[in-house]
Amino acid sequence: MRQLAIIPNPHAKITLFSWNGKYLIKLEKGSFEQTYKVSELDLTGEEDIHRLLDNEFVQAAVARFAAMQTDLQAAFDRHDI
Repeated sequence: MRQLAIIPNPHAKITLFSWNGKYLIKLEKGSFEQTYKVSELDLTGEEDIHRLLDNEFVQAAVARFAAMQTDLQAAFDRHDI
């Protein structure tokens, strides 16, 4: 796996990788991660990735991080951990 770029964003750390004919878009916030795999054949280049990462996409991912935190906390609570 080769790291291509770290894409600045105030809401999450975004790292772009190339691996096995795919671009991997990794978003991190705290202890949570989301990874999206996109075929290199579906895009004309790295510039398309930057266009995909528009405000709407990032805001949805940030909301998903909040849901992940809620789900994890609920599991802890259910099991008194």
